[in-house]
Amino acid sequence: MSDGQKTAQFSSPSAGGESAVYKKVSWRIVPFLLLCYVAAYLDRVNVGFAKLQMQSDLSFSDTVYGLGAGIFFIGYFAFEIPSNLILHRVGARLWIARIMITWGLISAATMFVKSAEAFYVMRFLLGLAEAGFFPGIILYLTYWYPAERRGRITSLFMTAIALSGVVGGPLSGWILKELAGANGWAGWQWLFLLEGIPSIVIGIAVLFVLDDRIGEASWLSDGEKRVLLNRIATDNEQKGNLGIAKALTNGRVWLLSLVYFSFVMGLYGISFWLPTLIKALGVKDVLQISLLSAIPWGAAVIAMVLASYSADRSGERRWHVALPAFAGAVGLFVSTLTPEAAGLSLAALTLATMGIMITLPLFWSLPTAFLSGAGAAAGIALINSLGNLAGFVSPFAVGWLKDLTHSTDAGMYLLAAVLVLGGLLTLAVPARLVNR
Repeated sequence: MSDGQKTAQFSSPSAGGESAVYKKVSWRIVPFLLLCYVAAYLDRVNVGFAKLQMQSDLSFSDTVYGLGAGIFFIGYFAFEIPSNLILHRVGARLWIARIMITWGLISAATMFVKSAEAFYVMRFLLGLAEAGFFPGIILYLTYWYPAERRGRITSLFMTAIALSGVVGGPLSGWILKELAGANGWAGWQWLFLLEGIPSIVIGIAVLFVLDDRIGEASWLSDGEKRVLLNRIATDNEQKGNLGIAKALTNGRVWLLSLVYFSFVMGLYGISFWLPTLIKALGVKDVLQISLLSAIPWGAAVIAMVLASYSADRSGERRWHVALPAFAGAVGLFVSTLTPEAAGLSLAALTLATMGIMITLPLFWSLPTAFLSGAGAAAGIALINSLGNLAGFVSPFAVGWLKDLTHSTDAGMYLLAAVLVLGGLLTLAVPARLVNR
């Protein structure tokens, strides 16, 4: 067979042949990216478990804790867009490794915090170090997958958030309980140290595992590379390229930034406060709290995978995002109604976590449906950086309202209202722009 015939053969592969190539790609990169994000997210939110001991040891109020938890996102916001543009220029392999190694070091060093001011500084530096990781991975996936496959892959990647709760909750509880006092250190100090080390190790592994682009993947044959490159080229032709300036001033990009802000408000309300909410149900043992916190996250993993398959199969995007947002709001609201019924409240928090977690990966099918190239790097980073400012507002607002009202109910009402707003704004995005 001539080279020309081979090219023609791979330019129009059978559906089964193309699926086999994408299966090979997914097994190669998705589990590793998921592992990276589990480590990232655990280092970001393990402060929620550390709070169970750290708050009393250091005499922090709920407002101080909420501000410290949220100030991470100020550093994150400051470096998000430059970080993603650097990744687009120098490649994911080098830049993701740099991000992971530096955030692992800073997360581990948080064990030495002794004052509110030091707590704020370390959280800010952690955000600065991690900036660009998540939008960088979302951008990286656009190099490998066309739009009709990206919903499922993004959902699989983002199950890392829920998995970090399933794995990290019991692990954090065990560390807090069993290592408290070892070597003269508090349990929360061991928590930051032991959960920071894996990020450093995985960051070094990135240099040996990831390939920047399809053409550099030695584990793919030339024919397999052509299949992938042709699909990406076709996908990008349908989008066009807004360029950096136009992406940053595009009205739809800013609308989606507000939508994402709404969903992230819900995410970090749950992530930073779930242990405290479970404790408020009358559960006192830190290990039991951590084990119960794994239930909502475990249910969310299943819900995310099922919802992503439904969205990719149907090609419908907006309602697959909006309806879970409304369900999340209902869960948060109901969780406040029956505090004396711990089982019902936990079920409501589980519904809230499932709804919130479904919205996040499926949301990213909206901007990546019309952004590509450098415009995608800038637009995705803008949406993620503005949206993640909610990571500052959410824990601080819930903490402030808790100090003010001596209850978490007002905070849950606020988060529920914001989720409803996000769902309604999602439906304002033109269906022709995002549905396939």
